[in-house]
Amino acid sequence: MKLKLTALLSLCCFLMPNVFGEDWPYPDDIPEPMEASVGLAGQTPTEIVRYLMADGAASAKLSPDGEMVAYQWSVSGAPQLWVIDAELSYPRQLTFGQGITFYEWSPNSKELLVARDTAGNEKEGYYLITTDGTQEREILPPSGAFRSFGAFSTDGTQIIYSSTERNGTDFDVFKTAIHSHATELLLEGSFGFYTSAWQPNNGVILVSETVGEDGNNLFALNVEEKTLSSLFEPEISANFSDFAWLPDSSGFYLATNLDREFNALAFYSMASGEVSFVSEPQYDISNITLAGGGQFLIWTSNQDGYSILHGINLATGKALATPELIPGVYSLSAAVTAAKVAVKISGPTSPGDVFVWDIANNTIANPVQSSLAGIDPATLQAPKSLRYPAQDGVELQGLLYEPVADKTVSKYPVVVVVHGGPTAQSRPGFRRVEQYFVNQGVAVFSVNVRGSTGFGKTYARLDNQEKRLDSVRDLVDTVAFLSTKEQLDTSRIAVMGGSYGGYMVNAVLGMYPGVFDAGISMVGVSDWVRALNEASPGLKASDRVEYGDIREQKWIDFYTQNSPIATAENINVPLLVMHGANDPRDPVTESDRLVEAVRSTGQQVRYMRFKDEGHSLKKRGNRVRFYTTVSSFLNEHLTPDLTELDD
Repeated sequence: MKLKLTALLSLCCFLMPNVFGEDWPYPDDIPEPMEASVGLAGQTPTEIVRYLMADGAASAKLSPDGEMVAYQWSVSGAPQLWVIDAELSYPRQLTFGQGITFYEWSPNSKELLVARDTAGNEKEGYYLITTDGTQEREILPPSGAFRSFGAFSTDGTQIIYSSTERNGTDFDVFKTAIHSHATELLLEGSFGFYTSAWQPNNGVILVSETVGEDGNNLFALNVEEKTLSSLFEPEISANFSDFAWLPDSSGFYLATNLDREFNALAFYSMASGEVSFVSEPQYDISNITLAGGGQFLIWTSNQDGYSILHGINLATGKALATPELIPGVYSLSAAVTAAKVAVKISGPTSPGDVFVWDIANNTIANPVQSSLAGIDPATLQAPKSLRYPAQDGVELQGLLYEPVADKTVSKYPVVVVVHGGPTAQSRPGFRRVEQYFVNQGVAVFSVNVRGSTGFGKTYARLDNQEKRLDSVRDLVDTVAFLSTKEQLDTSRIAVMGGSYGGYMVNAVLGMYPGVFDAGISMVGVSDWVRALNEASPGLKASDRVEYGDIREQKWIDFYTQNSPIATAENINVPLLVMHGANDPRDPVTESDRLVEAVRSTGQQVRYMRFKDEGHSLKKRGNRVRFYTTVSSFLNEHLTPDLTELDD
């Protein structure tokens, strides 16, 4: 089977004028969106474009009254807001143009707040739109500041959010009136102070202070008095998240790994100031929500990457009989007054289905059904979870996607995929690019090196600061492990990653030349000294713990010596680099410098510097252009046998 490319049906997507990337002197590195077409389903080999067209809800939220589902969908080529009645009416598209970055229901269930940025710069404006799409008005215009939305007040007349408006660096807490637009500063923060959840009586806002990428302190901000009270500031940092207030404001449920390895389900009493634990499994709990006027408590657990749904009837104390759903990764949204929960699923065979569980009637509906764009679901592979030791004894884990057994092929080339974060986890959601590789006879191993979440607090912190390079070495140990698998040919192996995963690609190719045969680096860091200094304010809030305070000479010296730019001259395999010129998280100069350094040695580098994107590729035309290039790049460089595989 050959890695084959064809073109995709022309799709309309909003493009900003060519104002970004003009300072890069190599026009061949600035790609244009790709217009292409696909063959008839079932009559031609399945192209990568078809996998990119497979689509569903990227997120889904049930209206407070439980009557409608709002969801983000990119069927038009950019992420837009859609709504559908929970009883399966025809969906309605509410937003158009360049797309949205997030949305939230108003408590009245008649309007939604949406946010938009400019070409991926993540500096958002806020707008209110009615559910019929006929009225939209600006609440906060875009500015030079970063914003992080918090919540609506219970009556829907105000919103809270954090913003760098004051000095461009620190996140402060603000309150804005929806109708008058009057804005009030409630709290001056330092680095990252983020609003989380507003008490139902509007008296207290939960405010989170970032302490590294996997920890935070939690405070209660009195709205009227503008005073801040500490709830949790543990000596050993912990996570406090997924807050769900009881309707009577007496306390809230949360997920926390306070004094433990995994996030447990807990309850905090406002009267006593004490925390009690409801469920303490040996895996992480998340998605905590309340439905039916606070009667039903619903959550998920992360068991080897797959989500498991749980629930309790708080009135009776009995566990709920949860419905059987598609395996995958779940996100939940509950109605405030109705006993309903929306479950958005991304799984090996689902790009984003949405189910609505009516708890009271014990029924399940599927108002949003994803499309596989003509891909045969029988060809989509569920991964196998594999655990193996690193050379220092730490147990690593990853998900192996294997091609369907082919008697004409004894071994398959391999692509190792590294997730971003670093505090994130490769989970069995819908992985369109990985599934394409598998369909073409290439095995994929989505690795969770040390520093990943989902395996306990200790594991998530094994790559902090000086331990950064241990996670890079994990990729070498991963190749050694994969070499023991008879069906895998690690003499033909590539490494691919985005964001922090892009850094890992840059680092391992320079520090351990000869381990991989090709690399694909997306929006990755090459010089930590520059990247940490130039990072967006939101990242700087967590970077001090994760990477060290770059204002200190100790860390300047460490990263000067150990950044990928210092070993770029050792990169001796074909490299494909992608970056958005508007990236506010990892500045595009990170890839610029790496590309120039590697090219100066005479080594081959294919650079794709998208002028109208940020930290990710949101426009379909750009995604098609990039991933068709990825396909041809691997087809060319996982040689010689890959191009000789039969169809």
